[in-house]
Amino acid sequence: MNRTLLIARREFMAYAKTVGFWLSLLAFPIFGALGGSIPLLMDSNQPERAVVMIDDTARTGGGTLEASVRASLAESQRQAEIRALRMAAVPQGGAKAGDRVRTAAETGGTEAGLAALRAENPGAAEGFTPPRPAIRLVAPPADLAGAKPGPARDALVRRYLDEETPVDGQPLNAVVFLREEAGAPAATVWTARPSDDTAEDAIEGALVEANRDRLFASAGIDRDVVQAATRFRPTVSVFSPATAEGQEVSFRDRLPGVIGLGVGFILWSLVITGASILLNSVMEEKSNKILEVLLSSASSTEILAGKVLGVALLTLSVLVVWGALGGVGLALALPDIAADIGSVLGQGGLLVYFALYMIGGYLMYAVLFAAIGSFCDTPRDAQTLMGPIMMVLVIPILVMQFALQNPDAPLIKFLSWVPFFTPFLMSARVPSEPPLIEVIGTLGGMFAFALLMVWLAGRAFRAGALSDVKLSWKSFAGAMRGNS
Repeated sequence: MNRTLLIARREFMAYAKTVGFWLSLLAFPIFGALGGSIPLLMDSNQPERAVVMIDDTARTGGGTLEASVRASLAESQRQAEIRALRMAAVPQGGAKAGDRVRTAAETGGTEAGLAALRAENPGAAEGFTPPRPAIRLVAPPADLAGAKPGPARDALVRRYLDEETPVDGQPLNAVVFLREEAGAPAATVWTARPSDDTAEDAIEGALVEANRDRLFASAGIDRDVVQAATRFRPTVSVFSPATAEGQEVSFRDRLPGVIGLGVGFILWSLVITGASILLNSVMEEKSNKILEVLLSSASSTEILAGKVLGVALLTLSVLVVWGALGGVGLALALPDIAADIGSVLGQGGLLVYFALYMIGGYLMYAVLFAAIGSFCDTPRDAQTLMGPIMMVLVIPILVMQFALQNPDAPLIKFLSWVPFFTPFLMSARVPSEPPLIEVIGTLGGMFAFALLMVWLAGRAFRAGALSDVKLSWKSFAGAMRGNS
């Protein structure tokens, strides 16, 4: 036992002392935070595109298309503000609070929605900033507004889209000419940058709305009636006997399933991370003949157990740091949700079940990767056996979401009893309270298979560490059977 702990300590410190380990440890939460914040920052820093809009239908006695497009653009901006108000209320008061804010904004305007947000989430209301419009319509220059369609006007457009010819002190981003085509609204869009389709998308959406209003008007249907039908949001109340006292289903009731799915993904990432560290460590020590020295003073089982324990402590450190950073961030940003997560983990033994499935699953894959590493001298050798294992690991990722929604499906039940899939699928199923016999049975089967893997991998580990045979499935299977 002392030799096992010494090997585990050596394995842990070999990585924990390196700067690269701590950089990679912090890289995941940092990039996770950046991945969530950068799109928001990009959206908030999008510049307004200065757009000139000219209605060519006015030349043929029309002239109402521009008014329809302007109204559609204004309505799109209003809906964007309503969505932003609703989302600002959700973190503090949940979906119901968001719906109340949305209703207030739709019936009374943005100011009424902001007042409702102030009642639901004062902090969010204080810092609320309406989303910036994608485009800003500016008055067309006189020469461009009076020009007739043709090459001369096209040349004038090119000159105004040149940054050296600003309009109202700002370079133009696009020029839009509205027209009729086959009795339907259409447009020609000139843009300063071919890669910038912001004005194109905004005008296209506005034309769709304008055409819809025109069709309904021709059928004698008022535009306000159409908008009221479009804005309608039904109130749907969901109840379930599985909730507390059979009350209405809330986010708190769905949270256990979300946590279970997250645990499955965390286990998957830890297996990939820890197993790769273990594989590379064993492969490096074999090529340097260090394993032969270790085998002269400790048994193969002790070395294997020590390495698995050391890397397990390493991945546990990663999990603790990630959990601490995520918990602190969640407690500061969404304290109510953080409290709900803590409450869910403390009920029904969920935390114990999650821990047991993670331990058993990690042990199974760790010893397998260590055994593979003892047969490999180069990364190319490792890839020969890693490919099939990675294909096996893809399966639970594909079906975990299905297991969350349909935990009692026959296929999910069957796969839950397959040890290689058990820790992932049962993490997703446990929150739905499957029969206790399934929980105990899958735990027992998983740990029994894990112990079998430890025994077989120990034999293969010793044979592979002391052998210079060429890597093949035949040599690997022979070592698992105990043939030297």
